[in-house]
Amino acid sequence: MSGDQTEPKVPGKGQVKAQTKAQAAEPARHRREGIGFMGRLRAYFLAGILVTAPIAITVYIAWWFVSLIDGYIRPLIPSTYNPENYLPFSIPGIGVLVVIVAVTLIGAFTAGYVGRLVLGVGEGVVGRMPVVRSVYGGVKQIFETVLAKKSNAFREVVAIQYPRPGVWSLGFITGAAHPEVQLQLAGVADDFVNVFIPCAPPTAGYLAMVPRREVTVLNMSVEDGLKLVMSGGIVVPPERRPTLVEPPAGPDQEGPNQEGNDDQPDRKVLAAASRSNR
Repeated sequence: MSGDQTEPKVPGKGQVKAQTKAQAAEPARHRREGIGFMGRLRAYFLAGILVTAPIAITVYIAWWFVSLIDGYIRPLIPSTYNPENYLPFSIPGIGVLVVIVAVTLIGAFTAGYVGRLVLGVGEGVVGRMPVVRSVYGGVKQIFETVLAKKSNAFREVVAIQYPRPGVWSLGFITGAAHPEVQLQLAGVADDFVNVFIPCAPPTAGYLAMVPRREVTVLNMSVEDGLKLVMSGGIVVPPERRPTLVEPPAGPDQEGPNQEGNDDQPDRKVLAAASRSNR
């Protein structure tokens, strides 16, 4: 064999395995890059929906409300006081602003002596009307109860077994049951409460009079309860229960059971005493 000829190097087992892995990873890498690109596009699209959908829906509802109020109030504004007659463009929300100012002025007027007198006369006239007095009285009582600062309406989120035992529904305590209900059902339970069980979405609901002992009060705010009902259970509010964190053991504490044993003698003292006795 001539000297200029060299023997070919035989790759070791480690090199063969590395080459095999590199060859196998090459098409997989291309596949991952293709899937990753489409996945990124899908993630970007979903992220865009998550950002734009809540904003668009909120703006649409606000615009619909403002347009509805403007459609009813704008024709009632005299042309002399309507700023749109002096401007080349329309002002959205002028009706809402007029309603806010009018309601504020009415509240200021009824807070005085003359306003209370006029309000009393008006309620007396309405109270003589057979059908109108029922509607007016019910609506007024509802607003007074809901807007009262000391009202307990919709302050507690509860769970009750409805429509049958074993099936739980989410509800809101709206107050104590009617005294007649308390009297007639005195043998069933000592205390009854009114629980409003909304539908999903909450366009309507059911009124259930439930014994207080069968009502389970949840550690959940009313806002979280409404979110849970409106979403049909899709939006689950975070847990509000505080997490108990045990304090770290100090140099003089050996564990969580060491607390409360301050009246026991120190182990070092007992050991020293036993050695001295020996």
